[in-house]
Amino acid sequence: MKKLIIVLVLLLAATALFGQSLKITGFPVGKWLDSNKDLEYDAVWEFSSSGIRILNTDGSVAWDFAGKTIQNFTPSLDDLQPSFKFTCPEAGRTYTFKALLPGNNVSMEIERAGLPKYTVSMPKQSN
Repeated sequence: MKKLIIVLVLLLAATALFGQSLKITGFPVGKWLDSNKDLEYDAVWEFSSSGIRILNTDGSVAWDFAGKTIQNFTPSLDDLQPSFKFTCPEAGRTYTFKALLPGNNVSMEIERAGLPKYTVSMPKQSN
C-alpha cells in the first residue's frame, strides 16, 4: 500500500512539472497571424487563458503546448506592455511574446540553437 501511495505521489508530481499547460494572465487572448512570405510560411498563434496553440490557416492544430515541458516561464511588463518568455525543450526554442498596445499586434521572437533569431509582428485575426 505504501508503494502505491508513493507511486501516485510521484505521478502527481510529474504531472505538475511536465503536464502543465501555459496559463497566461494579463495578456490579450485571441489569434494572431505569423506570416513569412520569404519562407512561404503562415501560421496562426492562438492565446487563451488555458494555453497556447499554433494553428494552420485552415484551423487545424499544428502544435499545442499543452502537455509539453515549459521552462523559465517569465511574465513581465516591458515598457508597460504585457509580455512573457518561456523555453520549450520539445520544440527546441525559446519564445518571447509582447503585446503591442494600444494596437492589436503581438510581437514574437524565437531563439533557436544554431539559427538566427526570428522576429515578427503578428496582426490580430478575427475569431
